Amino acid sequence: MQQYQILWADDEIELLKPHILFLEKKGYHIVPVNSGADALEKFQEDYFDVVFLDENMPGMSGLEVLAQLKVMKPHVPVVMITKSEEEHIMEEAIGSKIADYLIKPLNPNQILLSVKKILDSKKIMSEKTNQQYQQDFRNISMAFAEDMNHEAWVDVYKKLVFWELEIENTENQSMSEVLEMQKSEANSNFADFIRKNYEIWLNNPDSDKPLLSHQILRRNVFPLLSDVPLFFILIDNLRYDQWKVLESVITEYFNVEEESAYYSILPTTTAYARNSLFAGMMPSDIQKYFPDYWVGDDEEGLKNNFEKDLLIKNLQKNKLNNVKVSYNKIIHNAQGKNLVDNFNNLLHNHLNAVVYNFVDMLSHARTDTEMIRELAPDEAAYRSLTKSWFLHSPLLDLLKKIAATDPKCLTVITTDHGTIRTKEPYKIIGDKNTNTNLRYKQGKNLDYDRKHVLVAKKPESFMLPRTNVSTSYVFATQDHFFAYPNNYNHYVKYYKDTFQHGGISLEEMIIPFILLNPK
Repeated sequence: MQQYQILWADDEIELLKPHILFLEKKGYHIVPVNSGADALEKFQEDYFDVVFLDENMPGMSGLEVLAQLKVMKPHVPVVMITKSEEEHIMEEAIGSKIADYLIKPLNPNQILLSVKKILDSKKIMSEKTNQQYQQDFRNISMAFAEDMNHEAWVDVYKKLVFWELEIENTENQSMSEVLEMQKSEANSNFADFIRKNYEIWLNNPDSDKPLLSHQILRRNVFPLLSDVPLFFILIDNLRYDQWKVLESVITEYFNVEEESAYYSILPTTTAYARNSLFAGMMPSDIQKYFPDYWVGDDEEGLKNNFEKDLLIKNLQKNKLNNVKVSYNKIIHNAQGKNLVDNFNNLLHNHLNAVVYNFVDMLSHARTDTEMIRELAPDEAAYRSLTKSWFLHSPLLDLLKKIAATDPKCLTVITTDHGTIRTKEPYKIIGDKNTNTNLRYKQGKNLDYDRKHVLVAKKPESFMLPRTNVSTSYVFATQDHFFAYPNNYNHYVKYYKDTFQHGGISLEEMIIPFILLNPK
């Protein structure tokens, strides 16, 4: 067991001997001094895990000593001890980033609690987290054996994300491998669930089905429209776990009125899922009724140039012709800053739709750029990079502006699909017109092993466009990605452990819908 060393400075240190003996019996090594000057001298000579500092000492006061300690070694935690309950002393100590504040007379257990909170909390919390996950592991695994519906799958996915974030914060992450295996098992079972139910959801109006991409605006957003501006912010490629790491920042300014999830349609890509979201209809209907707004996989050009047009058509279809709407797509930082600079103009609209493409660009950059791969080698680092971007982004500035409006504006944060880290290659053969996406293939004469895929031989039953009579769609499941036999090894090495979307997984299909109300 590691023995921690504590420096304790108090001009009445002899009177604290019982407390010192109590801590030493608990395994801590105490170095006592009776002045601020002695404390600074000892602090320079040796390493201490924590410092106990009396606020009211003759000569140098505790606050004066604290200021010098923080200059020398700012990361060493300091506990301020005082007889005074004056508020200004507390505020000055807290402002100097103390770890704790204790008021005399001291109780031995009070001191022990403070020490454990500072020095042993991570170890204690790690042990408790591992114990609790082990208890929940069985409950989650047992759920796979049941006939789960779409709501139960959302609950399971949220639980897995919760434990992933909790275990990430433990000391040695000893349960991370077990969790990875359970996530893999979950995705295998989820793929079976989608294979069994997805086509039924689309074709049987009486089936028990989740909210899907093409329904999200009509069901969850349009009813929120009022005379007060509504902000609809879509962050492309935002997984549920990424939302959870942004949540702590956003809730400084907003209350979360609703945190729910909906299912992305297949393919889980921007061209299909996001167009479907804004249009309020499935891709085959967009192609049928608005052929000028649909750019197929086999056609040149950007696939999402008509989102505002589709949004306006959706509003008209829902008899919301008088709604004044703005649409902004943010690809570059300068566009985000410009939107913030012109924020007051947005307050004249009923609905402000903002699409942020950064997270999507991050996933593609991670595939193509070695440096980004090094910065984000796994999910934890990918989440961290997402949070770092958000903290310094114009999007956070925009949210702060929204939070400061009067009257208060509701804000929706959501996405069009998620993404998964691909690990297992899957051979497929297609002609030169087959699309390039790694998680789904659309074309004719596709040759593949039917294991670990969902096949749409009749695209119309999946409400997907058919480019010719023999067109079919094939979707990868779990963490698989499609690779061609030609130059197979090079292709696999390049794309393995990259974040992709288009197929079937919990991460791609179950995505967050968040309703925020300014504090």
